[in-house]
Amino acid sequence: MTAEPVQLCTPLGDEILTLRAGDHVELSGTVYTARDEAHLRMREQGIPFDPKGAVIYHCGPVVKDNRVLAAGPTTSARMNDLSGFLLDRGVRGLIGKGGMEAAVREQLCGRGVYLAFTGGCAALASSHMTLKGVFFEDLGMAEAVWVIQLDRLPLVVGIDAQSNDIFEATRKKAEIAFRKYSLRQ
Repeated sequence: MTAEPVQLCTPLGDEILTLRAGDHVELSGTVYTARDEAHLRMREQGIPFDPKGAVIYHCGPVVKDNRVLAAGPTTSARMNDLSGFLLDRGVRGLIGKGGMEAAVREQLCGRGVYLAFTGGCAALASSHMTLKGVFFEDLGMAEAVWVIQLDRLPLVVGIDAQSNDIFEATRKKAEIAFRKYSLRQ
């Protein structure tokens, strides 16, 4: 784990390949929010922004008067089956909470990272954001693709480009502890 946060700026390149699960990063630059409906629309109609080096934030922000008021992450596992085409087109980063399944971990291998943000910190996230635009606004506030400029959003590398996964490692540790506890009962 890094002692100081690694400073990253979009679009992401090969610098992310050296990150390790558990590293702290601060991300600046443009990110695009996308939840289920936005992923489906992009898969069907095309990605409305340049995906090369892009970062997708699994989030349905609260936007009012052209400002992001709250932008907490949504559960990334909802996008397990919807992320591959984005990574295939050059997306280098996914942000969300709770981790993603093994298939996504393998899709990230050698080309991208999953960055975790703590749920319940929507106001903190929005304090690092400036709204820049929107795609698919007809999907509604939560499902539209919002274009957001970040200024040093604090994140943790949840899954690195070598398939190391802090969520899977924690699950395995918990299973071992549970088995040990169960044997003592």
